[in-house]
Parts: sequence; structure tokens; C-alpha cells
Amino acid sequence: MPFTDLSIATSATMLPIQEIADKAGIPRKALELYGNFKAKIDVSSLPPATKNGKVVLVTAISPTPAGEGKSTVTVGLADAFNQLKESVIVALREPSLGPVMGMKGGATGGGFAQVLPMEDINLHFTGDIHAITTANNALSAFIDNHLHQGNELNLDPRRIAWKRVLDMNDRALRQITIGLGGPLQGVPRQDGFDITVASEIMAVLCLATSLEDLKEKLAQMVIAYTYDKEPVTVRQLGVEGALTMLLKDAFKPNLVQTIEGTPAIIHGGPFANIAHGCNSLMATNTARRLADIVVTEAGFGADLGAEKFMHIKSRKGNFHPDAVVIVATVRALKMHGGVAKNELTHPNADAVRRGMTNLAKHVDTVRQFGIEPVIALNRFMTDQEDEMHAIMEWAQENGVKIALTNVWEQGGKGGLELAKLVQQELMKPTEFKLLYDETDSVEEKLRVIVQQVYGGAGVQLTDNAKRKLNELKKYGWDALPICMAKTQYSLSDQPSLLGRPEGFTITIRDIIPKLGAGFLVCLTGDIMTMPGLPKQPAALKMDIDAAGNAVGLF
Repeated sequence: MPFTDLSIATSATMLPIQEIADKAGIPRKALELYGNFKAKIDVSSLPPATKNGKVVLVTAISPTPAGEGKSTVTVGLADAFNQLKESVIVALREPSLGPVMGMKGGATGGGFAQVLPMEDINLHFTGDIHAITTANNALSAFIDNHLHQGNELNLDPRRIAWKRVLDMNDRALRQITIGLGGPLQGVPRQDGFDITVASEIMAVLCLATSLEDLKEKLAQMVIAYTYDKEPVTVRQLGVEGALTMLLKDAFKPNLVQTIEGTPAIIHGGPFANIAHGCNSLMATNTARRLADIVVTEAGFGADLGAEKFMHIKSRKGNFHPDAVVIVATVRALKMHGGVAKNELTHPNADAVRRGMTNLAKHVDTVRQFGIEPVIALNRFMTDQEDEMHAIMEWAQENGVKIALTNVWEQGGKGGLELAKLVQQELMKPTEFKLLYDETDSVEEKLRVIVQQVYGGAGVQLTDNAKRKLNELKKYGWDALPICMAKTQYSLSDQPSLLGRPEGFTITIRDIIPKLGAGFLVCLTGDIMTMPGLPKQPAALKMDIDAAGNAVGLF
């Protein structure tokens, strides 16, 4: 019987979470137990901070259906540091049920480089995402009740900016009509659902640094516009206190462990192609005060996840990565070189060389931030020696450090070479720099991202986006970082343009202010804030056995 992520995870022996807490330096009084192997961390009960651990950011090339294994490498790298006797914690995002039941899968790593308990984390975990769903939809209920009870704030039902959410891919809910059935049922209006991880409340929770900060950020969220087209915030509705109360437990980071017993903090999970795609500041900062090295990841490729990590999370958190790892695979590079998915097992070193242009751009992007990246070549069984040699040769010619990793099969042992190269980078001073200032114009910030990060020619705004931009400037909201909502599959806004496309123009079709989160979402292409399920959802393979154990969960 072949190994699966689930079979490996369920056969692993977990340590009581109190032992993991002891290893991380977390006192028992700071633990709120969720069974034997999960706990919330009461950060207010931690001892005073005496260190600020160095941050290792794991990113990747532009993802393909062939798989890159970014989360797997992230976990395996942390386990490798643990084997090298480093004080280390891995900090990850929480999985969303939409992708778990759909196509993408979970977010707990894979093989022998996983965080545990894998089934719990990939399903309901400690209920954080459900709490965000509840808070979001409570706000929707407050808005509609305000309309029903006299509309003192003069809200225009046609201009309600706040949507309901659900932690599931459900295209049928993208556009709905509510309030039907007569005067007693509320005010009829058009509405819609986003997926929970696209909610601004998720972004707010992940960028807040205290409960007080969380409450203030919630109060700043724009929920609607009046008949006079003036913005209305949560503060004007007066429910920020209630929303904070609903989120008080979800705001606490979650402690779990890897298969090898490395402490892992998993908290928050905004989508990377819709939102900023990083785990919470609370989780990262908690890990930094407890460990010498924090291994964390950003969503998708460096054009999306790493760029937003730098310009949004690092800026808000007043820290920056001390080292960056870019994950690549032979299989994915072959796809970027023009090979179809069903032909990836056929040796093709020339296609690998063609696909190297994508990796080269991500290396260039990280270097622009003043950090010298290390490439993790995540090995698959079907990889050929000449294919791997082509990548190694390119790295040597371009002065890029690279390490073969095999953490899926070997756990931390398979990441030791990578960990040692990253150790060398952590010993060097960095000259970190952001690529734009918040005070730059929106047009300039977009130009920088498109030209310097994506390698495109320029930016084009639709008439709708231009109108939104004028509104932003009118209200003084333009001095915020940009959060690009873009396809993850291409450096451009066209998913089919693989490799390193050139001369393309990015089209901005809408600009949505997220004042609570503190950024502007710029929508490109056909990005959906409520994804749909594929024809054959992963859920079709899922079940439980007679003992209640999960079956078919990857």
C-alpha cells in the first residue's frame, strides 16, 4: 500500500502539547488546551520578550498543477533546523475548507514533513475560521437590521459594500437577492457571498497586534455608502465591540507540532491571490519572541506572496525577513517550459532550461528587496539527473545558492543541506528595502509592482477603476499599500502565460479600499472572491471509517 500524507500523519506518534509548549518556552499558564495535541496561546501570559528571532520566509516559483511543495519544504526546513539543535518554530497559515474540499488540498505540508494533527488542522481545527465567518455574518445582519429599523445612517441599499461569507467554494452564492417576502422580512436588495478567507475580518485579524488594535481596525472597515455617496464604517454602526468579542478566542495563536516534534504555530489564513496570503502577525511575533529562528511562508509565488509579505506584513509588523527560500521543482519548471502535465514523467532537460526563466524572475524579485535567496530544489522520484543538473548549472552560473531537498520522504534529514545554506545567509547582514513608499501615488505603486515584480510593461485602469481611484483620492485613502488580486499561475494577469512573459500589460478592473486591514485591493483578470468547485472535487474521495478516522484526506 503506497504512503499517503494521511497514512503517514495518522501513524506518527504525537507528543502531548504541554511537552511541545515546554520545548518552545511557553509556560503552562499561557496554554488553553483543545484536547491533548492542540492549544491556544494566551500571549498576555507569556514572559517578557527577551529576543526577536530571525525570520526565514519560504516562497516559490509561479505554481503549476505539477506541484511545488512549498508548505512541505517550510515544515521540513524547520525540522532540519531542529535537527541542527537550533531554537526554531515554524509559523503557518490555517487551511480553508473551500480548497480542502475542492482541488488545492490542505496546508499542513506532506509526507514526513507535516504538522499534526493533520486531519484536525485541515478540517475545523480550533474554530478560528468559523469565528471569523460568524463575526462577518453578524455584521451583515446588523447592516440589514439597520436598514429595516429606519436606516438612521441613510445607507443606500444599492451601495452596501459588505458581503456575507462562507468557508466553502460555492459559486451559486456569488450573487443573491435577500429581504424578499414583504415588509416584515427586511429590505430587499442584492447581496453576495465571498469565501471566508477573503473577508476583510480575516485580513484584519491577521494584521492586528493586540485586542485593542483589532477592535480599532474593525471599527475602520467601510461597510456601505449613503445616498449621498459618503462612506459608512463599522464605528458609525457601533458594533466593533461585539465583533471583537466574537473574535477574542480566535485572535489567540494555535500551538501544534510537526511529525518530528518541532513547535508549530498555525494561525490565520487570508488567500494569497485575493488578500495578502500570510499567517497572522500575532503568530509570527509570538514565534519571534520564543525562538531564535522562525520559518514561515507566503502564499503562491514570490510575485504574490513574497511581495505582499514585504510590502504589507513586514511594513505593518516593523520587521523583515532575514533570509528567503524559493521552492522549485523539476516538474513545475518543465510545465513553465511548455510541457503538458501528462508528459511530465518524460525526461526533458531542454524544457527545464526554458522554464528556468520563471525561477530567474522570482530570484530577481527577491534580490530587489535586498535579500539574497536560497533555492530549494524539491526532488520528486521521477526527476532525472540531467534535468536536475540543468538547474544546478544555472544556479552556479548566476551565483545563486541551491540545495536539493527531499523532506517529503526523509523529513528534516532531507532538508539539512538547505538549512545549512540558510544558516550562512542568516549570519550575514541584510540591506532590506521596500520597493515603494505608502505615500507614493497609487499609479506609481502599481507601476512598481507590475514592472519590477511581475516584469510587465505597464498598467491599464478600466473606467470603473479610474472612478474608484478618484474616490480614493477624494477621501484620502490612496496612501495605503497595494494588495494585488491576481492569478497565481502567471506573472501576468493571464493564467495561460507561463514561464516569464514579457511586454504584457496588467489591467486593473476595480479598486476596493480595505481600511481596516490597511490596504487597497486591486482586482485584475477573472479573480473570484468566491471560488467554485471543480468537476471532480477532492471531497468525492473523502470518508470516515467505522472508528471515525478520516479517509482520503490527501
